Amino acid sequence: MAYKIIIDADACPKTVLAMAQTVGSEWGVEVWTVASFNHQIKSLHHITVGNSSQEADIQIMNLVNRGDIVITQDWGLAAMVLAKGAGAISPWGKIFREETIDFLLEEREAKAKYRRAGGRTKGPRKRTTGDDMQFESQLKGVLHEQMEKVKKQP
Repeated sequence: MAYKIIIDADACPKTVLAMAQTVGSEWGVEVWTVASFNHQIKSLHHITVGNSSQEADIQIMNLVNRGDIVITQDWGLAAMVLAKGAGAISPWGKIFREETIDFLLEEREAKAKYRRAGGRTKGPRKRTTGDDMQFESQLKGVLHEQMEKVKKQP
């Protein structure tokens, strides 16, 4: 079975793109990127979509298969990916799990409600070398998990 790493590349740090391509090459896994035409992404397998809301997510869902890995910051997309039997990880190395995704989606909704009422939430902190190391380690772990999971299923 051919596995893929699919990157929601619109808001993905360049270091994460580079690391994913390196890991994909080491593991013999194709790396696909999906981004709107507003971004200049250099990738062997790149799909450019329009900049309408959810266009990249729809394309990613059309590409993803059981056993693939999707790199995304979008918790809603991660939930849909998990439902298809694929793995999902954030550019920060957070592995999205079926048993915790509902909580994350509830948290996302609570924060959105707070912001709509005029509240302010913090953005992400500045990325560090440690974040890159964490991401790379977690990506390899998720790849291994997905490959083992697919081997066990008929």
